[in-house]
Order: sequence, then structure tokens, then C-alpha cells
Amino acid sequence: MNIDMNYLIDVTGELLDIPSVTGDAEAICAHTETILRGFGLTPLRTKKGAVYATIRGEDDENQLLVNAHLDTLGAMVTQILPNGRLRVTNVGGWSFVTYEGENLTVHTRSGKTCTGTLLYEKPSVHCFPEEARSEIRTEFNTEVRLDEDAANPEQVRALGIEVGDFISFDPKTVLTPNGFLKSRYLDDKVCVGIMLAVVKYLTDNKLRPRRTTHFYFANYEELGHGVSFIPEKTTELLSIDIGTVAEGHNASEHAVTICAKDSRTTYDFGFRKRLTDLAERIGADYRVDVHYRYGSDASMAVLRGADANFALIGPGVDATHHYERTHLDALEQTAKLLAAYVIQG
Repeated sequence: MNIDMNYLIDVTGELLDIPSVTGDAEAICAHTETILRGFGLTPLRTKKGAVYATIRGEDDENQLLVNAHLDTLGAMVTQILPNGRLRVTNVGGWSFVTYEGENLTVHTRSGKTCTGTLLYEKPSVHCFPEEARSEIRTEFNTEVRLDEDAANPEQVRALGIEVGDFISFDPKTVLTPNGFLKSRYLDDKVCVGIMLAVVKYLTDNKLRPRRTTHFYFANYEELGHGVSFIPEKTTELLSIDIGTVAEGHNASEHAVTICAKDSRTTYDFGFRKRLTDLAERIGADYRVDVHYRYGSDASMAVLRGADANFALIGPGVDATHHYERTHLDALEQTAKLLAAYVIQG
């Protein structure tokens, strides 16, 4: 199975460069539509703005839905401070210490953008030696320093900035010579790249899925409601999302993770066994793992009442919801397993 890894890397890089905080993901949704049209597919939108495209299979009655999510972590302006700095709230589950010192972009309602940095309010050890070293960072003592001459709320508002504006952080994407990919937002843009590479593999080789397959790109996963529309004949839902690599976990940065349980639910054993058996047949390196403090589009969809069997796979990723890292090996193994599943049904 010859997955075009150069394409996978390139399209993932494109996606990582497009800000797409949950709730403000229209630009990346439109970009994904353009990519799908390039494969000769007809992308559609859900009422919430998610993108999906369908490839008809031999069996049109027992359909598959595979999905990854385009939206990412980020922040939102909650207060313009008297000194012209901004208080923010997190969008999605991240720790303020994780993003301290990171460069960012404020996206105003008018479309204008302003850059800045997220800082603890007493960041300098020269000026605040005890606080800078020991204070716990929270949304109440962390602020955005704008790269503008704005020293009061009036000057900030003159820039078009207001409460409710979204904030995206710089991804800092790096591909090392030995194949490690590190970036913010590998969750879940690297999995979108994997899905698009599989679509490319199918269309390039004129391969038809055994069952009609919907490729669904969600835009609200980080807040727990990504897949809210499932075509009527869907019988199986497979989410592609990151595997958590850490002490006490079984996932690897060089393998595809097959999830047995997350913090919401166990995954169906029969479906999981078919995936592990398939991985062994095609020689894909895989790990079965349990994810803590984690939910996927698949698990959240069934908790909301979706009547479809469900599973979760994805590349092993280190330091999830931080400055994340994986290896090209994991991307390739995930793509191979996904392609085999779609083709064999």
C-alpha cells in the first residue's frame, strides 16, 4: 500500500498554517472543500458548518463514516484591562502554563488581525523574582501583551479588538531530518492530513470502498460536539484522532493507536478486534491503549444518541494539548490501517 507521504506532509503543513480555533474555523473548512473538489468529490456542509464528502461503495446500505476534526484549541478575549492588555479564557482543554510566552494572533470581528504574546502578569524575574518563579498561572493572572501602542482600553478598541474575539497561537511547526513532526495543533490536523492522503490514495488508484464511505471533517470537536450529523444509513463511525503518548500509556510515536476506552466510554470490542486483526494482516505497527481525560467525536456522538457502532484510531502523539510531537512512522501506519479499513469495509 503506497500512501503518498510527501502529500500527507505537505497538506498537513497547509492545514497547520490556517488558524481554526473552535467556533472560528470557516477558513479551514473552505480550504478543505477546495482540496476535496480537487479529488473530484462534491463536498457538502452540515448546518453547523462541518464539511463532508462521500465516495460510493459496492454496499450502499451499510455505510461508514470516518472523521477527523479541523478545529483546534485557542483562546477568546474576556476583558480589556486598564493597561491595554487582554484577559482571555481558554477554548478547549489546555493549561495556561502550556501557552505562556507563546506568540499569538487576535482575530477581530472586522477581519483585521493583531499579534501579541501570552504572558504571566509579572513575568520578569528581575522585577518579580518570587512571583515569576512560583505563581500558578491561571486565566486571572495571565494576559495578552499586544504588539501595538495601546496602553488603555480606548486605544485597544480603536484597533477593532473587543470582548469575544478569538485568539490563535502560532503552531511552530518543525519537521526534523529524522522524521519527527512537532507543532501545536497536531491534534487533530495531522489526522485530517491522514484522511486526505487516504482519499488521494483511493482516487489516484481508482479504488472503490466496499461500503459507501463518508469522509467527515468536524469543526467543534474540542468543545465536545463535533459529529452531530450522521447520514441515515451509517452503521459504523470511525474517528481518527491522536493517541496519547506518556508514562503509563501504551501508545507510541511510531505506531497507530487503537483505543479501547476513553474517559466517556469503552469502545466496541468486536469493532476494535476487527481493526487489530486488520492491522496484523497488513503488517501495520499498532498499539492498543486506554485514553484518560479524553473524548473523541465517536464517543461523544454515541453518548448523544447516535445509533452506530464506533471506534477510534490515530497516530501516537507526545505531549498532547502542549507542544505536540509525533513521527512520520505513526502517520503512515495510521493511513495504511484507515485505507485498508475503508477498502475492505
